[in-house]
Amino acid sequence: MSNLETAPQEIRCAAAAAAEPVVERLTGHAVALGGPRAMTVTRTLPNRGRRMVGAWCFVDDYGPEVAAMRVPPHPHAGLQTVTWLVSGEVLHRDSLGSLQEVRPGRLNLMTAGRGISHSEESAEAPLHGVQLWVALPDEARHVAPHFEHHADLPVLTEGGARVTVIMGSLGGATSPARAYTPLLGAEIVISGSAALPVEPDFEHAVLLLSGDVEVAGARLERGTLLYLGCGRPDLRMSGQGRFLLLGGEPFDEEIVMWWNFIGRSHDEIAAFRQGWAEGEDFGTVQGFDGAPLPAP
Repeated sequence: MSNLETAPQEIRCAAAAAAEPVVERLTGHAVALGGPRAMTVTRTLPNRGRRMVGAWCFVDDYGPEVAAMRVPPHPHAGLQTVTWLVSGEVLHRDSLGSLQEVRPGRLNLMTAGRGISHSEESAEAPLHGVQLWVALPDEARHVAPHFEHHADLPVLTEGGARVTVIMGSLGGATSPARAYTPLLGAEIVISGSAALPVEPDFEHAVLLLSGDVEVAGARLERGTLLYLGCGRPDLRMSGQGRFLLLGGEPFDEEIVMWWNFIGRSHDEIAAFRQGWAEGEDFGTVQGFDGAPLPAP
């Protein structure tokens, strides 16, 4: 999904992980995804209080609402996009020629690397999901772009929790999705209580998708990312609902984010923008009925 803000800020992000367990509420803000009938998403990362969780650097939560997604072809560089749905269907097209519908419980993962463009669209219907970005480390951010679709992800149960491992590993289950830094992404459906083992060297955060859930002694709230810091050997949870668990080794490189690009300097971001404006570097998306999205 594109960042469709008409005047995006250039944001510098560097590692600022809490070395000990903490409980911080990061309140999201509403962002309209373009046009008079725009979908509205709640963006909790990047946040004024905290820019990243491991390599996770962008979290948009949308729905549940009846909506039609229509995001024209737009570029990405220096990151991975993770599309995860709770309800609905979204059709992905990209400049590699990929054409893939994603549905609940399945993963669309696009590695932009040195540059790719893609579009996303859906019919008007109930839609609920998240769009996440992962920053690529310096040694991987110029890789050739590639796309993965995973319809069969590992699922584990622990107490009253059913866990789908989207990225990384948890409780002995490992996602087949390719990750370039040590990280974790999982959807947890809880009915009762559970304690999940987690990596103490990771920082973690959780995002409520539905229901009434308590994690690490704190009640989750819609539109708020609960940051939990590092140093936890396990994560205790209870209630009835669904939430997203994000984690990762603190990302020790400073990055620069602007629009749909992640680089290391203002000049690099400016070069990405120029390459898109001049029709270079990002390829062409075939089959989308409409013009590409111009850079802000």
